[in-house]
Order: sequence, then C-alpha cells, then structure tokens
Amino acid sequence: MKKPLVGALFTVLLLGAGTAPAVAATSHDASAPTTKAAAPQAVTAKAVTAEAITAKAVTAEAITAKAVNFAGTVALSNCSGSVVRTPDSQPSDPALVLSNGHCMESGFPGPGEVVFDQPSTRSFTLLNASGSGVGTLRASKIAYGTMTDTDISVYQLTRTYAQIESTYGIKALELNTAHPVQGTAITVVSGYWKRTYSCNVDGFVYRLKEGEWTWKDSVRYTSACRTIGGTSGSPVIDNATGKVVAVNNTGNEDGQRCTDNNPCEVDENGNVTVRQGINYAQETYGIVPCIGTGNKFDLSRPGCALPKP
Repeated sequence: MKKPLVGALFTVLLLGAGTAPAVAATSHDASAPTTKAAAPQAVTAKAVTAEAITAKAVTAEAITAKAVNFAGTVALSNCSGSVVRTPDSQPSDPALVLSNGHCMESGFPGPGEVVFDQPSTRSFTLLNASGSGVGTLRASKIAYGTMTDTDISVYQLTRTYAQIESTYGIKALELNTAHPVQGTAITVVSGYWKRTYSCNVDGFVYRLKEGEWTWKDSVRYTSACRTIGGTSGSPVIDNATGKVVAVNNTGNEDGQRCTDNNPCEVDENGNVTVRQGINYAQETYGIVPCIGTGNKFDLSRPGCALPKP
C-alpha cells in the first residue's frame, strides 16, 4: 500500500526533503494537454482546408476535455481522498468521501473483513481548484470499507452536496459507471500532497497480491505515475470526462515479490509478475450499483458485487 502517513513533517523526516514533494498547484498541471501548431508545409487550398479541419478538431477536443484540478479533493490526516457522487445522487443527499480501506482510522481491515455503517467523526480538509484548503468536512459514519477484492473506504458526511456547494462553491466529483479503458489518459490527484501525477492506464491485473490482501481487476499505470506515500486514496480521473475511474492505492517499491508495499501481479494461470516502480489503483465503477436512494449503501441491490460483511 502507499503507506498512510502520520503527518507531513514526520514524512519529510523519513523520506528526506528531496523526496517529499511540495509542488505548487499551478506548476504541475500536466493533465492539461497542449497542442503545438504544425509548421506549414505548402500554401495550397487543400493544405489550408486540411489545416482548418484539423484546427476545428483540436478545438472541439479541447472543449470536450475537462480540466483536471484539485476542486473536490480532500486531505486526510494520513492519506488523500475526494468528495464523490453517483449519477443518481441528489443535492439534498449527504455527501460521500472516497479513500482507501487501508486509510481508515480503525486500521487495516483484515482479509475478508468489511466495515459497514460504523460511526465516525473523521475530518477532511476540502480543497479548491488551486489546491488551497477552504474548509473542514466531517464524517458521520464509515458507510463502507474493505481491503478484500478492492481497497476502498467511503465516508458519509454531516453535510449535503448542496450545503458544500453553497458554502464553498465546490461540486463533488462523479463516479464513472463503466469499466476503465486501456490507454486512457488519467490524472492521480493527491489532496494530501497537493500534487498531481499524469499518465495512462497501462492495463489491468487479474489479481494483485500484497501481503495478506488480494485485489481483483486492478488498474496498472504507465511508469509516469510515480505515486508515493500519502497519495493513497487519491481519485484517478479520466482526463477526457473529468470522472473518477479508480482510487490510487499501491505500488511495488523494492522489487520484492507479493510482500507489503511490493504487490505482485498474478494472472489467470497463477503466473506471477513483479514490476518494481510501477503503481496501481482500484476501479470504482463497481461502487455505483451499491448506492441507492439517499446515498445509502445497499449491498443487496442488483449489480452490487462488493464484499459483504
């Protein structure tokens, strides 16, 4: 797992100032693609027409793509997270915060353990688009949490989406309802570090095994997303839609095989692959069918395949 952190100062002491990032939000918006104009080849009617068509296509793509920033992300005491909603969530519903199961204040849940509908008063620092903390949100309960098959925690807050938007002008991030697609351009947005990581979905892992835990159908990043401790729970955002497709959770740090902080990939035939320096996330589309009216988790809903208590 991307180890939960006790605090930023403690992490700096552990990692050294050189590896503990403190990057301004405005200096690393790598998720916003730039398009360089091609040098003119020949001034002909056909060339001009083709260039005009290309320019229109580029403009349309730029309009369609969503700018990825920190709005709606949160910083936990030891991890990252985000305020999220399903497509059916209503403004009057209590808001939800998504993070990792291994980020819960109760500690790592064991294999097969599910935390469901448990009281919590955990606080979260809400960030605006530039990464500045604008207020504190508080949980009323852990609606759902587990490290079995996936690595997620979902907190229910004491405020509704409408109240958060009215007070801070910030909307929740929407959970995508479909399986992620290989090759998709993504951004991992860490509220803890106020840092983003941009890369692509490299592929999917049949089983990702780390120590006692096994996760199914995990997202593997391309090597550009070199996430670190404290980025656990960060939303993984599809750059084209602005929707959450996964939640960042781990990476192989030392090249070890299937140990803590060194997950290994296991295929359908049991073959094991170790990819040192590669990081992973857990898909989130499977959360959506488990949330019903009033943003209440109902694990008996059709299509809900999350582990049950």
